[in-house]
Amino acid sequence: MIEEIEDDRPDELFEHYKIIADKGQQLLRIDKFLLNRIDNTSRTKIQNAAEAGSIIVNGKAVKSNYKVKPFDEVSIVLPYPPREIELIAENIPIEILYEDADLAVVYKYAGLVVHPGYGNYSGTLVNAMLYHFNELATNPSKEVLRPGLVHRLDKLTSGTMVIAKNDFALSHLSKQFFDRTIDRRYHALVWGDVKDDEGTIIGNVGRSMKDRKVMAVYPEGSEEGKHAVTHYKVLERFTYVTLVECKLETGRTHQIRVHFKHIGHPLFNDPEYGGDKILKGVNFAKYKQFVENCFGMIPGQALHAKTLAFKHPVTGTFLNFSADLPEGFQNIIDKWSVYSTHLNKEI
Repeated sequence: MIEEIEDDRPDELFEHYKIIADKGQQLLRIDKFLLNRIDNTSRTKIQNAAEAGSIIVNGKAVKSNYKVKPFDEVSIVLPYPPREIELIAENIPIEILYEDADLAVVYKYAGLVVHPGYGNYSGTLVNAMLYHFNELATNPSKEVLRPGLVHRLDKLTSGTMVIAKNDFALSHLSKQFFDRTIDRRYHALVWGDVKDDEGTIIGNVGRSMKDRKVMAVYPEGSEEGKHAVTHYKVLERFTYVTLVECKLETGRTHQIRVHFKHIGHPLFNDPEYGGDKILKGVNFAKYKQFVENCFGMIPGQALHAKTLAFKHPVTGTFLNFSADLPEGFQNIIDKWSVYSTHLNKEI
């Protein structure tokens, strides 16, 4: 039963968010439910919105302790219209690895935001795609700023991405992601000497209760976060850091970054998960300078979407694409290799 609150809202309201709970939704407080689905917000803001009568479930205003159930239609309405963002084609250079009538595979460099949003209304990969491609798939209403996007990469992560040029391709590729039949492999440099040569990290990934800008790992079965699985294997060991290959079984926000932080191996130079500090090594000025020099070679976390493999949505052909590490990332690997070799000789 929905607990109604007094409706003293302004006469004209504008819908800013609309979310429909899926059929498997467990009973969950609406403030927690919305925290996991809306970027750049806080639990306090959501609770204040509820108190103001701005959170609507199935057409009625509810309090923040209302528990969302399957198929609930949740909206946030405010007395001013959402900011309108016009998608403009921009001549931003991008590297196209493959292109046909249905899709394209592109290389996203570290530092490029994938789609327009809060704080980034232009200069994104989507703006570049609109310039370079004559046609892009249209996404559902909540994804209007993300034409052609099947998946995303973090701003400071580089690597391969597939773009859908028509709605059929988008639907088919999205289902492959949902069915986990797309093979995605990343290279990551992490702090510390990872104990096992191969392993699997399992843990729900959701917004951190302490800092909404980052994610956190919660126990499996918890009502917090979503099920997430990362498989990894060690490629090279450099005494104080380890190069690993990660294969994603699921694709949660910051999944690799937060999973490795969770097991005590933050990604090298990761500014949001503590990897941009010297976490392993010796207390010598020369070593500190060496690490700082390595930090300066890349804009953020040492994470690269190395390979992407999937079935072509029309021909059924299995396609496999690979992108070399960015120059800065490769230079860091080379420097750690030399440093580790010299260190082991001294030992």
